[in-house]
Amino acid sequence: MTEPTDADLRRLLLIRHFETALLDLFAAGRLAGTTHTCLGQEPVAVALADLLDERDFEFSNHRGHGHYLARFDDPAGLLAEIMGRAGGVCAGVGGSQHLLRGRFLSTGVQGESVPVAAGTALHLARTEPGKLACAHIGDGTWGAGAVYEALNLAVLWRLPLVVAVEHNGIAQSTPTAAQLAGTIAGRAAAFGAAYLHVADDDVAAMRDLVAGPLARVRDGAGPLVVEFATRRLGPHSKGDDARPPQQLAALREHDWYPRHARLCGERFARLDAEQRDRVAEVVAEVSARPPATPPAPSPAALSPSDNPAESPWQLVNA
Repeated sequence: MTEPTDADLRRLLLIRHFETALLDLFAAGRLAGTTHTCLGQEPVAVALADLLDERDFEFSNHRGHGHYLARFDDPAGLLAEIMGRAGGVCAGVGGSQHLLRGRFLSTGVQGESVPVAAGTALHLARTEPGKLACAHIGDGTWGAGAVYEALNLAVLWRLPLVVAVEHNGIAQSTPTAAQLAGTIAGRAAAFGAAYLHVADDDVAAMRDLVAGPLARVRDGAGPLVVEFATRRLGPHSKGDDARPPQQLAALREHDWYPRHARLCGERFARLDAEQRDRVAEVVAEVSARPPATPPAPSPAALSPSDNPAESPWQLVNA
C-alpha cells in the first residue's frame, strides 16, 4: 500500500468523521428520519472523484454521503439538508437519501438510478461526446430488474455509462451469498459489457486500475461495470445490524482507517484531528441554524390547466 496524498486522506477522513457524527446525532435524538452511512466504503468515493469531472453526471444511492462529499466538499450543506436546517442542499426537502446539486443526483430507490443514468448517457453521447454518466449501486441492487433492462440498452447503443458496484457483502441484512446467484462478472458478461474487478482499497491503486477502462467509455467503447470489493462497517440504517460481533471485528481489523494510521503515522494523526475538528464545528454551526423553509412549488409542479382550482391534478408537493 502506498501512502495517500494529503488531499485524498483529508477526503477519506472527512467522510469517516461526518458519518460517525451522524450516528452520534441519531443516538442523541437530534435527527429525524433515517440515514445510511458509508463507513468502510469511503475509498470508492474518493478514488472515483478525481476520475469524474463536473460535466459528468453522477447518480448516487441511499448510501451516498461519501459520493457527495468527495465531489463537493460541502459537509455543512449536506448536514443542514439531513437535519432540516436552513442552507441545506435541497432546502430540507431531500433529507439523507435524495440530493440534487448540479449534475449529481441521489435516490433511495434501489436500481432506479441505472435506467435514468442510461438515458442521461444517451443524451450525453448525442450532445456532449466525451462525458459520461456514473451510477453507484450495491451488490443487492442486482435484484432489481431495471438494472438489467438498462444494461441491455446501454450495450446495444454503446452508451457512455459506468455502473460502479460497491460490493460490501451484505444487502441490507442478507449476506450476498444468500441472495445473489452467480457473479456480477457473469451478469455483465451476459450482456457483453466491459467489466473490471477492483479488490484494493488503496485510493491511488484504485484510480490507476479504473482510469484506462473509464477513458475507453468516454471514447465510445460502451458501458463499463466496475465491481469494488469493499466493507460496510456500520449498520444498514442506524441500529439494524444483526451481524455477529466477531464478523464486525474482522472487518474493522482490515479497514483502511487503522491501516492508514499505522502507515502514515504523525501525518495521519494531524489530518485526522483536523477533519474531526472540522466536522465538530460544522455540527455546532448547523445545529444553531433555524429550520429550513421548503420552497413553494414551482409552476412546473402545477397541472397544465391555467387555473389549478379547476384541475383534477394537485400540486406535486401539496
